[in-house]
Amino acid sequence: MAYKTITVKGAKEHNLKDITVHIPRDRFVVITGLSGSGKSSLAFDTIYAEGQRRYVESLSAYARQFLEQMDKPDVESIEGLSPAISIEQKTTSKNPRSTVGTVTEIYDYLRLLFARIGIPHCYRCGRRITSQTVQQIVDQVMTLPPDTRIQILAPIVRGRKGEYRKELDEMRKQGFLRVRIDGELHELSENITLDRNKNHYIEIVVDRLIIRPRIENRLADSLEVALNLTDGIVIVDVMGDKELLFSEKAACIECGVSYPELEPRLFSFNSPHGACPQCDGLGFMKHFDPELIVPDPSLSLREGALKPWERKSAGLFYRMLEGLAEHYQVDLDLPFARLDPTFRQILFYGSGGEEIPFFYERGGKRYYYTREFEGIIKILERRYQESESSYTREELERYMSVRPCPQCHGARLRPESLAVKIQDRSIADITALSVREAVQFFSQLELSPQEWQIGQRILKEIRERLQFLVNVGLDYLTLDRAAATLSGGEGQRIRLATQIGSSLVGVLYILDEPSIGLHQRDNRRLIATLQRLKELGNTVIVVE
Repeated sequence: MAYKTITVKGAKEHNLKDITVHIPRDRFVVITGLSGSGKSSLAFDTIYAEGQRRYVESLSAYARQFLEQMDKPDVESIEGLSPAISIEQKTTSKNPRSTVGTVTEIYDYLRLLFARIGIPHCYRCGRRITSQTVQQIVDQVMTLPPDTRIQILAPIVRGRKGEYRKELDEMRKQGFLRVRIDGELHELSENITLDRNKNHYIEIVVDRLIIRPRIENRLADSLEVALNLTDGIVIVDVMGDKELLFSEKAACIECGVSYPELEPRLFSFNSPHGACPQCDGLGFMKHFDPELIVPDPSLSLREGALKPWERKSAGLFYRMLEGLAEHYQVDLDLPFARLDPTFRQILFYGSGGEEIPFFYERGGKRYYYTREFEGIIKILERRYQESESSYTREELERYMSVRPCPQCHGARLRPESLAVKIQDRSIADITALSVREAVQFFSQLELSPQEWQIGQRILKEIRERLQFLVNVGLDYLTLDRAAATLSGGEGQRIRLATQIGSSLVGVLYILDEPSIGLHQRDNRRLIATLQRLKELGNTVIVVE
């Protein structure tokens, strides 16, 4: 029998007084009332709790051990209940790797899009990198006008110094007749002498052809010979016009930078294949901050200006400070702010190889030794890295601050990943856009027919999810915004947008005051979004 209502009988959870209520299914229902009247007790602690409990109980015993089991609510019976999803006002994941883009799955589709139609560039010189098969090169060359004269060149030396006698002799032995050196043609039978101190460009003439029908096989054979000579590079010289440069491999011809095959994982900052190697994909790095190590510069070193060593148990370190002060003739009773800047630099970052005489006392005797002073920052870094105690590491983190990664500058990805672009934008450039700007970018994106055929379904998913965020009033967020920095209301509306994107049917959704913190002009769009969730075939209950 198909239930038309959710019937709750005898609900006594928390402050509910034996409530019986009939809630229509597949409708948009609002529960409202005074504070403390039991709205949340009915919606979340009774209806949602029972729906979740029944769903978990339907799973195997093995699966249930990984899920949180909810207690049975104090209710006589609930009929017509669907699997329930609660979208409450709580902050989203505290994981520093979680962003608006990853939570909404937009970033997953962006990774797929860049892997399929992204154009790699050299991250050193910025040149576009393309890899083509012999057949693709043949097809492109055959588009030249009929009777065009071309020559196939194999560039064996590109901008390097040397005489290259051995290489030219080897080409002569292989039967090649001509060579182009620094733009000039020579017969290989000539006695060619090159200046060893100048950069040279040496290109072997593999074949000369006229564009006519039925030369495809000869052209393909000549291209293969040239590609084998040069490890994947060939020049097609359109005589009297331009030169066409082709590469069989995804590598920069000038810099030699090779690219792996473009895959979605290459754009994931949660994967070692895509994450910046310096910050491990976090986009920031913790470092010991001198201002946190010396929070009060009005104190002297003897008074405990160095916060990590303010305790009296740090006697050995203060003996080291006395030796340092004696060597550089510094008064330890002087306020830290009045110390010579050079001495403060040495104190934080070390003596730079200079040996310092230190001493320690044992059994009433003083023992001297000399060594380089490594600096306070280095000492703290070593303690942080070597310590296996979580307490010690937490204590040391009090003196650390966060700064953008010096290699990726907060973009989280490898240089190779950031150099793959669509319409001159990297994946990091797109995630730095606000949702509103991203909608505009993807609506104006111009693709070739082939790129459109490959990416149209991916683009459809991206545009829909971006529009869901606009509809719930979150068009001001950037896709790279950390999920942990979102407010409870923002987190709830993001989860709402994600649920719409999942297109589930026959589910009971329960929301807790979704309009809180929302501008009045966005309320209508939020209501339209909730109506859409209902129209998919779901029951929507809102506590407001």
